[in-house]
Amino acid sequence: MKKFAKITIQALAAAAVVLSFPTMAETTMDHGKTGMDHGKMGMAAAPAMTDGEIRKIDKETGKITIKHGEIKHMDMPPMSMVFHVKDKAMLDKVQVGQKIQFIVIQEPGKMVITDIQPAK
Repeated sequence: MKKFAKITIQALAAAAVVLSFPTMAETTMDHGKTGMDHGKMGMAAAPAMTDGEIRKIDKETGKITIKHGEIKHMDMPPMSMVFHVKDKAMLDKVQVGQKIQFIVIQEPGKMVITDIQPAK
C-alpha cells in the first residue's frame, strides 16, 4: 500500500509541474497579453535633444545645472538638476540664463551631457 501511495504522490507532483507550464500554443498565440511590451525588450530609446535653460555652471567640477523639459528617452519629467559634462570645454560655450538643447546619457552613477547647442 505504501508503494502505491508513493507512486500516486509522485504522479500528482509530476502532473502539477506539467500543468503549471504554458503550452506551446499558449506561448506563441498569446501576443500582448502578458503585460510586456515586446517591441521595447532589449532596446533603449535613442537619446534625443531636450530643451533647457542653464541655471549654474561649475567649470572646475565639470557640472552644469539645467532647468529642463521632459527627457523622453529616460522617461524623466521636467525639473532642475545637476548634470556632468562629457567634456569640460563644452562649458566655455554656454552661459547662465541661456536657453539650450542638450543630449544626456546615463552612465554608472551619473547622468552625462554629451552635446549642448543653443536653442533654435
